[in-house]
Amino acid sequence: MEKTFYWYPKCGTCRNAKKWLDQHEVAYNEVHIVENPPSQSQLEEMLEKSGLEIKKFFNTSGQKYRELGLKDKVKTASSSELLELLASDGMLIKRPLMTDGEKVTVGFKEDEYEKAWL
Repeated sequence: MEKTFYWYPKCGTCRNAKKWLDQHEVAYNEVHIVENPPSQSQLEEMLEKSGLEIKKFFNTSGQKYRELGLKDKVKTASSSELLELLASDGMLIKRPLMTDGEKVTVGFKEDEYEKAWL
């Protein structure tokens, strides 16, 4: 399956990840995470495949996260409520988010990208 790279062009971490992918000639489809966020079902599938806990999918340093007071809500809300919230606003999702349908990476760390995408 093709790789999908969800990113926000104004995000420095996203730009670094994109530069890394391009330097390593990794083919991917680019998706603007704010204009076209992944659906609730896509996020649910990514969550399952990633093996991560759902709070790792939240952009905890983002303004929107703080405005909505999600720090406490993340601890008590159900997975489906949290997935619905993530799908409702791409700014709430930690980025970049990359998947090939089997593997998923959240955020950008060179060593993780090397293991997953090379």
